[in-house]
Amino acid sequence: MSGILKVTLVKSMITRPEKHRKVLRGMGLTKLNRTVELNDTPSVRGMISKVSHLVKAEEKIDEIK
Repeated sequence: MSGILKVTLVKSMITRPEKHRKVLRGMGLTKLNRTVELNDTPSVRGMISKVSHLVKAEEKIDEIK
């Protein structure tokens, strides 16, 4: 697991449990449709799995020039 993950918040964190909100803030997602790039580590993968119903995650593909 090496590389970059692009994570986008696609559903609102309103009415969600505080644990979910803390996970989203920890990833840097504070507003709807905001995208952050995170290192692909087991801890980040675990955070994504906890809030998978609120986010969209995809691997960033490096462009070869």
